[in-house]
Amino acid sequence: MIKMNKGMIIFFVMFIISAYIASSWDSLPLVKNTVSSILDPSLGILLKWPNPYNYVGFIIIIGLTSLILTLAQKYLSDQAALRELKKEQKILSEEMKKYKEHPEKLMELQKKQLEFLPKTFELTMKPIMFTTIPIVLFFRWFGMYLNPMFGGWWILYYLIGSMIFSGIFRKLFNVA
Repeated sequence: MIKMNKGMIIFFVMFIISAYIASSWDSLPLVKNTVSSILDPSLGILLKWPNPYNYVGFIIIIGLTSLILTLAQKYLSDQAALRELKKEQKILSEEMKKYKEHPEKLMELQKKQLEFLPKTFELTMKPIMFTTIPIVLFFRWFGMYLNPMFGGWWILYYLIGSMIFSGIFRKLFNVA
């Protein structure tokens, strides 16, 4: 039987709630209308700018969400422990390169590497806990505006933009 720690249980509960909200968006008018009443007058204004400035609004929103998520990661997780864990993973990765020709030693090192996953998950759980549901609500609202502009491709543009902004903000704020 699989032993689940408290963080894993919280993650699954947040995932289930988020999946329910995302799939029931149109049948939950209270949620949809509340989110729209908050985001339409704030971020919605950026998306209502005339062409081509609405694309600039889209980029600004991507930057803002990336900034918020990066700051959540920085201040809601144990950065010192994450840095130490990454350092250990890097050492282990270098050691694995040395033993490419020795399958039994490589297998042992790979098992060690798998031991880092629960530790990393535990250290990054708190930011996930606080940002999952707001991000799902935001994405559902965001899709209403962006589908007419980009079709279903908006999510790809968002992901590319967020990777760029997140990389910049992670370096700027020294996030592990």
